Amino acid sequence: MDFTLEVIPLPVSDIDRARDFYRDKVGFHVDIDQEVMPGMRIVQLTPPGSGCSIALGDSIWDMTKGETKPEPGSYQGLQLCVADIKAAHAELTERGLEISEPVQYTPDDGATFMYFTDPDGNGWSIQEYRRRATEPLHALLSQQANG
Repeated sequence: MDFTLEVIPLPVSDIDRARDFYRDKVGFHVDIDQEVMPGMRIVQLTPPGSGCSIALGDSIWDMTKGETKPEPGSYQGLQLCVADIKAAHAELTERGLEISEPVQYTPDDGATFMYFTDPDGNGWSIQEYRRRATEPLHALLSQQANG
């Protein structure tokens, strides 16, 4: 049986501000923005080319079993991958995103990163994985399923 990671709830203080940030500055697609049940609004956004989304919601944490809900800005280490970090940096800065310059830790594929935070302080990194230009993740997963 496959278990796929498809949605990550993200703690934010203002759903509209976060939606606008991820849509307008980072370029995520808004999949859902509605009240899914009385009193529970969900905004689900997906990065281009990704099979995993983030979910923003004012009551989303009420449905989890944890004793405490995460504070807005408490998530660190969320990571996106791109095939060309220089092109991604140019696109994101053109959108108005405040993002670090790419840092290459070693010349190896997968060792170049840049960083940004959302308006609440949730921390993201973007990793350059040049291999994705010729081996898109969706193609590898399809081969795995058929292989």
